[in-house]
Amino acid sequence: MEAWRHRPTHRQVWALATPMILSNLTVPLVALVDSTVAGHLPHTQDLGAVTVGSAVYALPVWSFGFLRMGTTGFAAQAKGANDASALRTVQAQALLLATVLGVLTALLMVPLLPWLVAQMHSTPLMAGRALDYLHLRLLGLPAALLNYSLAGWFIGAQRARTTLALLLVTNLVNIALNLLFVPMFGWGVPGIALASVVGEWCGAFYGLWQVQRVLRELGGQVDRQAMCEWRQWLPLLRVNRDIFLRTLALEGVFFSLSLLGARLGDATVAANALLLNGLMLTAFGLDGLANAVEALCGHAIGARDRHALRRALVVAGGWSLLGSIGYALFFGSAGHLFVNLQTNLPEVRQAAYGCLPWLTVLPVVAVWSYLLDGLFIGATRAREMRDGMLVSVLFFALLAWLTRSFGNNGLWLTFLAFMAIRGVSLGWLGLRLRRQSAWIS
Repeated sequence: MEAWRHRPTHRQVWALATPMILSNLTVPLVALVDSTVAGHLPHTQDLGAVTVGSAVYALPVWSFGFLRMGTTGFAAQAKGANDASALRTVQAQALLLATVLGVLTALLMVPLLPWLVAQMHSTPLMAGRALDYLHLRLLGLPAALLNYSLAGWFIGAQRARTTLALLLVTNLVNIALNLLFVPMFGWGVPGIALASVVGEWCGAFYGLWQVQRVLRELGGQVDRQAMCEWRQWLPLLRVNRDIFLRTLALEGVFFSLSLLGARLGDATVAANALLLNGLMLTAFGLDGLANAVEALCGHAIGARDRHALRRALVVAGGWSLLGSIGYALFFGSAGHLFVNLQTNLPEVRQAAYGCLPWLTVLPVVAVWSYLLDGLFIGATRAREMRDGMLVSVLFFALLAWLTRSFGNNGLWLTFLAFMAIRGVSLGWLGLRLRRQSAWIS
């Protein structure tokens, strides 16, 4: 209770969380606009093509989420230690890594697209439109990865308002062009993809411009030896490797949801996409508080302040629980309206209505994994995050096989259990580190 009553920590948490919540909410808003625009096109295959294409594009984008998370942890610890040179060096390493990975991955993805889309068991018409969508979307992949590194560094440096501005530029440009290219110009599915690409590049250029302004305020210089010597990259690369494996496993779960849902029919895969937009709305809202945990816990660890670490966890955890209850009440009372706003296709609506109870329960179950992810990211404890995720995925695979005869409800039950196991495994690992006094050595 003493930690909860510490008013300065409440102010710190909300000073970081408020801009991040606002910026994070624009991300699922983009997905909602994409789905809504596609859902009002004449054919079910258009919505299905955007759904399938988005799932395939998310494979490399989400897999490289370590570019944000790893950067945040190291930047936060450098700021806590008041090491301006380290802060500059982390940024330079992250931007270089993002550029190389973005270009190489986009080139490697092109020949794999037909095979990846084929795994979704889509109809020929839907598959063709999904490929058109993806060939355009890959043009924005380098920009998307640059935005990850930029956002991660700004969060770690406790410049949440700059992160908000970066994501607002990216997502609002995307939304505006969606409404221009599709309803007004009639470009259909390719118009949705092109709007996303332009938005990503606008965000990247804005972020790089902001970087130059921030660097003028910092002291220190980039450690050129750290940039040139392999061993100086190892801490960042090891953390990124483990976060990559953790994210790859998580992405495998979401890809499995799309894959297993697609085998239940076009209406089911489209309905699940609409419901997962609700999960994204929840995740990105609560992740604003998790982002505050990343920055504050990383700062406390860099400053070697155990009391600040505990206060940040208690305050952010309390607000996260209250937020998850609010989301649950929203989906429980307005779930049908949430679905109806995204599509007017009767078969998709009916499929989504049947699984709304799962979406209602999900926020309260999932909140703990988001919060604890923030702690482990700020501490750059990526190995423990990886191990907890692998255990959770094994349980997901087992439950998916056991509930395979229950249709879409069985699929959602399996996913709910997976999110619960994520939180439990991270909590157990965190307590073990606390008993070993390993959070601040």
